[in-house]
Amino acid sequence: MSDSSTEVKVFVRIRPTAHFAQELIEYLPDGQSINIRQRRDSKRGVVNNQLCSWSFRLTGVLHDVSQEDVYNTVAHNVVIGALEGYNGTIMCFGQTGAGKTYTMTGANESYKQRGIIPRAIQQVFSEVENRNSSSFTVHLSYLEIYNETLVDLLSSVGGTRPGPAGLAVVEEARGAVSVKGLSLHPVHNEEEALNLLFEGEMNRIIGSHGMNKNSSRSHCIFTIYIESRSRTYSQARYITSKLNLVDLAGSERLGKTGSEGQMQKEAMSINRSLSFLEQAILALADRRREHVPFRQSKLTHALRDSLGGNCNTVLVANVYGEAAQIEETLSTLRFASRMKCVKTEPAVNEHIDPVVQMKVLQREVQQLKQDLATQNNMPSQISTSSETLSDSQMADIQDQVQRFLDGSLEEISIVNMRQVKEVFKQFKLALQQQEQKVRDELSQNYSLVEKPQSSPGAVAAKPRGPMGTAGEMDGHGFGVGLASSSQKHIDGHSPSKTRTKKAKENQGGKQTDSKGPDQAVRGSLEAPSLDQQEAASSHRSLRARDSPPPKGEAFECFKAERGSELNRILRDNKAVLTERRARLRELTDSVNATKRQIDHATTALRQSQEYRDSQGQFVGSEGEPVLDEAEVALVLKLSDLKAQYRQDYRDLCGTRAEVSYCQHLVDQCRIRLLTEFESWYSESFLLPEEVQDVLRAGGTIPPGLVPVDKALALEDDEQDRFERMRYKMLAENPSAVSFYNAHFRTAKRRSSKGSNAGSSRRNSTAVNKMKLPPILSVN
Repeated sequence: MSDSSTEVKVFVRIRPTAHFAQELIEYLPDGQSINIRQRRDSKRGVVNNQLCSWSFRLTGVLHDVSQEDVYNTVAHNVVIGALEGYNGTIMCFGQTGAGKTYTMTGANESYKQRGIIPRAIQQVFSEVENRNSSSFTVHLSYLEIYNETLVDLLSSVGGTRPGPAGLAVVEEARGAVSVKGLSLHPVHNEEEALNLLFEGEMNRIIGSHGMNKNSSRSHCIFTIYIESRSRTYSQARYITSKLNLVDLAGSERLGKTGSEGQMQKEAMSINRSLSFLEQAILALADRRREHVPFRQSKLTHALRDSLGGNCNTVLVANVYGEAAQIEETLSTLRFASRMKCVKTEPAVNEHIDPVVQMKVLQREVQQLKQDLATQNNMPSQISTSSETLSDSQMADIQDQVQRFLDGSLEEISIVNMRQVKEVFKQFKLALQQQEQKVRDELSQNYSLVEKPQSSPGAVAAKPRGPMGTAGEMDGHGFGVGLASSSQKHIDGHSPSKTRTKKAKENQGGKQTDSKGPDQAVRGSLEAPSLDQQEAASSHRSLRARDSPPPKGEAFECFKAERGSELNRILRDNKAVLTERRARLRELTDSVNATKRQIDHATTALRQSQEYRDSQGQFVGSEGEPVLDEAEVALVLKLSDLKAQYRQDYRDLCGTRAEVSYCQHLVDQCRIRLLTEFESWYSESFLLPEEVQDVLRAGGTIPPGLVPVDKALALEDDEQDRFERMRYKMLAENPSAVSFYNAHFRTAKRRSSKGSNAGSSRRNSTAVNKMKLPPILSVN
């Protein structure tokens, strides 16, 4: 970002459509030029000098691009400049229904489809978190201009109300403008900012007409005020910036929208203000004109410093790609080309705080008095200087101290007493930074575990454990103390492997530490209690964390400790269920095979009888039919198969009932295991410390008897469904937590209050409540 004059950057974005007019709109390969062709009007006769082709060269053409690409191309550098002290403005201009509000705000229900404003808020706080050398203060305001009336969209937040005189645009020094009476709201994180944004969106005035079901009936300006103060250099100097994100109402043709009554008056006011905006742009583009008509409308007056002043300005021209809207598209591109001729002069907004400056001068006077008092007692080679160390001198001292600590500098040159004090100050700062660095590394790699007190007969000085053990070695050869997260993860998932590994380490420890045979025997005798020690250590490690552990890791710890008996019963029931299912498959195959044999034997017997009837039937002395040996064998075989089929079918029905009962037991055991885990998880990691003390062993309430909904004060079933859906989406986008939290609070406010009469929507803020993800399922 330079302080010289720069042109306004102009981008054109085409709304996607299935009826794109390829014969009228052409994009050139350079990605900056767009050609528009229009059919000649045949009513003008043979001699027709009507223009039918236009070419526009802009900063960029955005056709069929995602919301993320639009933001990276249009707004990313402007937001970075705002954090560095440059004012910024991003405007969306175009006809109604062309996608201006979608470009600027996006879809509030979808994280991927969010617009420029939510993404700018996320980038601002992400940069604030990463820039540790400066402290930032962020404020927000949301202004609506409806029928030449200024409205504060955030007046319902915190009970703020405009004064009796209402809002008014006032001019400040250096050509800057501000809105008197507009509320400014401090925000500390992304979620607070998104709450204010969605609150203002609910209060906007919208309407419906023939071209847009949700048409903005007003101009809206969302402003982010940023103040930055250096943590290293003089605190009296600070920089400020203002980022205006403007969603202009769309120009309308009454013949196409069909607006009537109040909608018609709103459309006339919108078109008039946009016409005044274009007149101001024409005056700014013409360097020969001395007067620019900013005061013709509230819109141009509020955007005075954004259009031709100290600001980095970007315009997004939203157009239709259909042939029916080619005239409005041409008009929008003409406005964009005129806007590109406007030049701005961005500069860093640097200020000096008089109150802080006065305190600095007072400290300097006090320092001078101390220097004069100690001048006679100082060595001759060290001089006294009344001048305050400059920022460059302080930076040089900091560099010398750093090189001295690194070993690249043997000694630090001392010139005066003030430099000595600054050197000590830098040494103190380096020590604090090193301590914080070590603390952060330890918190990332280790979890602090509470070590049990040793018995009276324990050895006073305990040797260090062998390589590979977790923490110190106690008298029995088992590691307790600082255990890395990777080791705890392995311990929780494979206790048998860990037990084998630790047995080998204990053997190595006995060789290294030369322990006596009595200690080795005692360690081997107490080896069966290793699982309980590992489970307790793992539980303490989980409890030592600042935030609740993942439920997957906590569930493994629960199955090894509190729910070990239930987990064993569940495994036994699963084994019985597996065996019964195998038996059921065997009986099913046997019944099916017997049924096939019965069908085959019945067919053979029928064919034999048909053959005997065709040859003539033999009868005995008593007139009974005589069967041959083959038929007799088939009849006996068929009788045996039917008996076997009935027996197998009875066994099949019994086994099927057993499988159903075993499945019921497994389901009951699983539900009980998950329910007790949920109670254990909430009591161990989510409840306040004083409540956990009551629920621990020896407390007044037995563990596991506190309902989760009572302990956590969860919402109703509708919120539960929303939370499950939200956490499913957050699994794909972890950075969307703030967005969905703010969206949920907005939806809750809308459902509780309901929409007001007319086209406006006004809601109040809701209570901030955070819910937990649903319990993990066990396969």
